[in-house]
Amino acid sequence: MYDPAVHDHGHDHAGGRAGDRRALTIALCLALGYMGAEVVGGLWTGSLALLADAGHMFSDAAALTLSLFALWVAQRPASARRTYGYYRAEILAALVHGAGLVLVALLVAREALERLGEPQPVMGLPMLLIATGGLAVNAAALVILNRGRGASLNVRGAWLHVLSDALGSGAAIIAGALVWGFGWHAADPLASLAISVLIVISAWKLLAEATDVLLEGAPRHIDVDRVRDAIVEVPGVLAVHDLHVWTITSGMVALSCHVVAKDPSHAGALLTSVGATLEERFGIGHTTIQVEPEGFEESETCD
Repeated sequence: MYDPAVHDHGHDHAGGRAGDRRALTIALCLALGYMGAEVVGGLWTGSLALLADAGHMFSDAAALTLSLFALWVAQRPASARRTYGYYRAEILAALVHGAGLVLVALLVAREALERLGEPQPVMGLPMLLIATGGLAVNAAALVILNRGRGASLNVRGAWLHVLSDALGSGAAIIAGALVWGFGWHAADPLASLAISVLIVISAWKLLAEATDVLLEGAPRHIDVDRVRDAIVEVPGVLAVHDLHVWTITSGMVALSCHVVAKDPSHAGALLTSVGATLEERFGIGHTTIQVEPEGFEESETCD
């Protein structure tokens, strides 16, 4: 088995998770701090859009709490039973994020459709001001979470929650302006419908990526055919088969394969060359490679 930088990878993940934890904690405090203001403001102004945005901010707080919990669980060491440890807890959290977003969208859409039939009076100016404050809070949280979203699907799920909430605040601002300026009260439930659509769009990609990881599909940024070609190009390799590439957790890609060697007596050097190629060209550092002589036939029990 070749894993040339297992210790470095561990430090990178630990340092990254520490930064993610700080960012998630700050974003959680911001979400909780303004959620109450939107609830009070929504009840005071009669705005469904504000209440929807408050509900979405509550889902943000729940999502951020889940993300923090997943980070804590993922740090637990591997055991004889769970040899990869608990890294997948972050992916499960991302899946729950996506499902939670869809549920929030459906609840908001149902209430909005009911209100479209009977538009209710809304206080436009207070609604506009409160929604503007919500947008400012969400913008600050997006900046804080932005650094970790590229490396962690878990953090990306939280970031998407906050992004869709920010877009919802924008829709509430527009609706508040229309109610205040033109007395168009139907703008409030229409803005709520727009918020629900934005939520579903943000959830879809997250659900798809989390499902890919759980089904152990190849990472989308890695072309498996190119990986196969790169291995075959290594001097001393005749062929490669049973090639599998999957994601353990965000930023941790694993690979296993069987390599047919011209000279199996130099298996150590061959493993080093193949491992270095995979690390340098594709960033794959967690590899399990079986070296076989030409003409070797495995029994069915070895599959």
